[in-house]
Amino acid sequence: MNKFFRGTLLLAAAAFAGECIEFLVNMVLARELGERGLGMYMSILPTIFLIVLLASFELPIAISKFIAEKDKKYHYSMLNHVIKLTIIFTAILLPLAIMIIPFISVFNQYHPFLRWVVIAFIPIVSFSSITRGFFMGKQQMGKIATYNFVRKIVQLILLVFLYQFFQFDTETAVFIAFCTFIGSEVVVFLYLLHMFIIQFQQVKREPSVRMSSGAVWKSLMAVSIPTTALRVFHALTHAVEPFLIKAALLKAGVSGIVATEHFGMLAGIAMTIGFFPAFIAHSFLIMLIPTVSEAYAEKNKEKLQILLQQVCGITFIYGIPAVTFFYLFAEPITVNFFRSSDAAIYLQMLWPFFLLHYFIIPMQAFLIGLGLMKEAFYHFVWSTVVSFAVMFVLGSMQSLQMDGIIIGMNAGAVVLFLMHYLTICKKIGVSMLLAPVKEFH
Repeated sequence: MNKFFRGTLLLAAAAFAGECIEFLVNMVLARELGERGLGMYMSILPTIFLIVLLASFELPIAISKFIAEKDKKYHYSMLNHVIKLTIIFTAILLPLAIMIIPFISVFNQYHPFLRWVVIAFIPIVSFSSITRGFFMGKQQMGKIATYNFVRKIVQLILLVFLYQFFQFDTETAVFIAFCTFIGSEVVVFLYLLHMFIIQFQQVKREPSVRMSSGAVWKSLMAVSIPTTALRVFHALTHAVEPFLIKAALLKAGVSGIVATEHFGMLAGIAMTIGFFPAFIAHSFLIMLIPTVSEAYAEKNKEKLQILLQQVCGITFIYGIPAVTFFYLFAEPITVNFFRSSDAAIYLQMLWPFFLLHYFIIPMQAFLIGLGLMKEAFYHFVWSTVVSFAVMFVLGSMQSLQMDGIIIGMNAGAVVLFLMHYLTICKKIGVSMLLAPVKEFH
């Protein structure tokens, strides 16, 4: 447990610093891009994340779970096979991306070079996945913490420098914002690659057992395929969500420009503020995947039950004060940091959404560690169906508009939280109040 909390604290400290920088990044974007530019940036971001996700194929999670569960004598053989498979996968994916991405219509309203920057980013994502998965599985969280922090500080420096010394029109300014995001990823990839090569040489010198490529592939795909399906569906819904919201608002009588501005305030301001404390939840997620995987492989039900109790307890301790603060001081925060008073009401209305996601994020790690990736996928599908249905029906009402959108988002979060929580409790043998009730499955 000490190792778990030391790693979590290290990640949380670095993530807090990173979130502070992310907050500054979004302030710069909000001020430099304006409401329309910010809406454009936030609208295309989920589509780019979907492409990035396909390039990574969730290898960080699959590799970290493998390393946590398997004896270290298998690590060298696994890494060899993964590197070869990634080269083959990238060689197939890159030509496909070159043929498909230029014809994706959603890029038409953006700078023409954006498509090619995204394509060039694909191989970097693929190979970065190996390094992050290796360090996560080894629970060397200092390197992951450095990755997260340096990525954001480099992006902030690039943004401030470029916007300070150059003037851009809205389309070019949005393109520059994406270039700084991708440029920061390139910098930290070079750092992780250097550290990985050093450790790979050490692993190579240790006694090892050869595994067949089929065995490695089967082990990794058992995690990667359902987890990728979950993340792809998640990314697809986030890519569709801006257009769903705009369609609902248009049906309610709101103009297209105003609808884009409202989405920019929701995604670029309210979400940025509300998810600020989620750096703790994401730190738990990174630590929980290898920790829960190891405990479940050892059938240590007591450790799993204690972990769940501690994670839920800590989430209550920081989550309740956080959403209370945002609710009470929504307007001063949005006005002083983002120069937007209209986003304050969105921040206040979304407090259930934020609080429940502080719990949902580490619970996803529990489900992955317990081998319940398919269940996690089904939960997300059902919660999304509920959320989107309520968002469209209520959001298209002239009397509700954005209020209806937010009610739908809150409803989806409630469904997802309950399904995750009840499934975990049943799997590890505890009641809803976290009291042991039966034997471990």
